[in-house]
Amino acid sequence: MTAIKTDQTPAPSRVAVIGAGSWGTALAHHLGCLGHDVRLWVFEPELLEILQRQRENTFFLPGIKLSPNISYWDDKNLAVQDAAVVVMAVPSHVFRQVLGSLYPHDPTQVTVVSATKGIETDTLLTMEGVVREVWGPEHAYAVLSGPSFALEVAQAQPTVVTVASRQRDVAKAIQRLFFSPSFRVYTTYDVTGVELGGALKNIMALATGILEGLGLGANPRAALITRGLAEIIRLGTRLGANPMTLAGLAGLGDLVLTCTSVQSRNFRVGRRLGAGEQLPAILASMKMVAEGIKTTAATHFLAKKLGVEMPIVEQVYRILYEEQSPQQAVRALMTRALKDEIDAMTERW
Repeated sequence: MTAIKTDQTPAPSRVAVIGAGSWGTALAHHLGCLGHDVRLWVFEPELLEILQRQRENTFFLPGIKLSPNISYWDDKNLAVQDAAVVVMAVPSHVFRQVLGSLYPHDPTQVTVVSATKGIETDTLLTMEGVVREVWGPEHAYAVLSGPSFALEVAQAQPTVVTVASRQRDVAKAIQRLFFSPSFRVYTTYDVTGVELGGALKNIMALATGILEGLGLGANPRAALITRGLAEIIRLGTRLGANPMTLAGLAGLGDLVLTCTSVQSRNFRVGRRLGAGEQLPAILASMKMVAEGIKTTAATHFLAKKLGVEMPIVEQVYRILYEEQSPQQAVRALMTRALKDEIDAMTERW
């Protein structure tokens, strides 16, 4: 039994958003502006106090006066009580821990919507796999992804995303829940493709940031985005994703967004690496998580396990974890064995 049963079921009015980073706050604001009763769980006590007093997330989304339909909670279990939808907007490396600590009144009546983009490093699972292990294989689940910077969503700039669920009625209901004239939502049933597209684009954003940090221009960036997409499709199809999904909003759309804008924290981290800064110093200076760092390790090991060739991922992994210089990485990619483009695009599919 699930919280959302048919296309005729009205969208639930109470939504819990778990995680008050920039993305969780933007989604909570968006849903609140649509008239939903939103409960936002806040991890940081000092941020909770600011939100309750000012209705502004000065830590992660400054400058946005948040909807009065949002309430702020330090107890996540109280936040999820009587919520029909729980939106998970926490980093992938704490997703399992946070989800496992949630105790809604009746978990079978709750639809989990993942707004997290990453792969669990220890298990090499996407967030769907984590939900299946923690809450059960039949639990109602959807993932929301696509080209969507938090600030622009909060500003109600036109944004187009995809929601994926293996249950058609769940996908349709979440589509209706989030839709607005400024936030268009498409549906798909390819959960694997949507989750992998959202996770792997962060690795490519690190890579394109590195190119900019090296002082390189548009030619190498265009090449990296194109060949990066080939790697994403190669791994995705090996895991059962539809390649058309990876050529759509959750794949190519999100890839282009994060590889071409300084709004992407992964791009910014890559740019600093390319300019010669060391990763520990970069991380120490950041409040928000750059998912691509951990996702690079997970994807590197997953590709090795499956025998999928991902040279860009391999070079980013070496820069992050094996002290490879960005200059050496570029040379390694450029001097690989010569290939036919289409054969290289589709090998090991």
